[in-house]
Amino acid sequence: MRGLLRKPGSWPVRWRLAAVSAGLTLAILMVFGAVIGQVTTSRVRDDFNREVQGAAQALAGEFRIVYTPLGRISYKRGPSLDDFVRPDNASARVFDLNGNLVEESDGATDMGRLSPGLSNHGQMRVATAQITGTTGLVTGYVQYGRSLAHVDSTVDRLWLFVAAGIIGGTLLASLAGVAIAARAMRPISALTATAREVADTGDPSPHMPDPQVDDEVGELARTLEQMLRSLDAARSEREATMKKQREFVADASHELRTPLTSVLANLELLEVSLREPRDGEERAMVDSALRSSRRMSRLVSDLLLLARADAGRVGQHRPCDLAEVAGNAAVEVAPTLTDHDLAVDNGVPLAVEGNPDELHRMVLNLLDNAARHTPAGSRIELRLRAADGDAVVEVSDDGPGVPAELREQIFDRFVRGEGPADTAVGAGSGLGLAIVAAVAASHGGSVEVAESEMGGALFRVRLPLAKSEQTVTPA
Repeated sequence: MRGLLRKPGSWPVRWRLAAVSAGLTLAILMVFGAVIGQVTTSRVRDDFNREVQGAAQALAGEFRIVYTPLGRISYKRGPSLDDFVRPDNASARVFDLNGNLVEESDGATDMGRLSPGLSNHGQMRVATAQITGTTGLVTGYVQYGRSLAHVDSTVDRLWLFVAAGIIGGTLLASLAGVAIAARAMRPISALTATAREVADTGDPSPHMPDPQVDDEVGELARTLEQMLRSLDAARSEREATMKKQREFVADASHELRTPLTSVLANLELLEVSLREPRDGEERAMVDSALRSSRRMSRLVSDLLLLARADAGRVGQHRPCDLAEVAGNAAVEVAPTLTDHDLAVDNGVPLAVEGNPDELHRMVLNLLDNAARHTPAGSRIELRLRAADGDAVVEVSDDGPGVPAELREQIFDRFVRGEGPADTAVGAGSGLGLAIVAAVAASHGGSVEVAESEMGGALFRVRLPLAKSEQTVTPA
């Protein structure tokens, strides 16, 4: 019903086809009905007029009126006047040449003045015929009249039947149009359903329904099938290329770690050897190289972890205690938080299936992120708890928090400061929170950012708890 209230231009195609079919049928039936009704009405009235006129002439042929010096003599040769008019419930009257009434049927009504031929008087059709003698002279007149009600009733029923036929034909045409349109649109509906499935899933591998006939719809189905096969081939090629790229980045990051480790070890040995009094400029150069190497090593490690996550190379999972892993991460980062107030709540063991090194890195990054983006003297809280079958890790602070417009992209790579384009703000690489999201996803969990009760930032990680009681391997 709601669809019918819309403008016809916005109706579904099947309704528009049915409406056009019904409209054409209505126009054809109205023209045809008007012609047939008019012809039939004229025929009925003409037949009625001929019957009235024929009855008057037959009655005139039965009467004889003779004029003598003594007066007129009239007689009728056939049945009586009442018997003649009774079957048709008609009226008949006989007049002489002077218009004097000679005889009339029982209950005859006034039919007006004598007028040769056919005429109407009230609701009666009246025919006047001449009575002739043996010599052919007119000797009198006969008036014969019948009510028009029967004819009018017949004509009204005729037009009622014509109107009913037009309405019935239009309704049948509408139903037939809907049925035919629905049948014709069925292949298109199947194509639409398949296209909607492809749009919802983003998977172009499904095949379009095979066309039953070689028409426009079949051509459309074949064209869409060719398009889907092209898209599927392009997607497969793109996925293969991206897989190669991810594997290359993972392998390249892994290969970079070896020379960087070697350079870093040599620089550390050189730093030890320079602890004796030497040239200050040489010492500064070594310290600068050592800092750069360490930073590059951390960056390569971050890239390697993300590249492995993209390539699906997750670390080996085993039962471990997330509370213990988080506590160790807090102990490691504590020496760098001397100007912050760190509070840890990890008193309840949380058994999860995961990689302890990656989970350690996740918690470490959350704490390091809180320290980097809060002023000195801020409070940082690390809380672990179980909720709804998940192990929940929360790191909150009372710092400035995360702007609302940045929360949707805070876990993207190289996002620092005010947004992705600002890659020069701060001392970090912009990969810390991206690693947190990657580790959470690889463990079947999720991460979100919100506002803490202290007014700062709150990062919450949810990881599924182990489904069965197992021996937890110490981290």
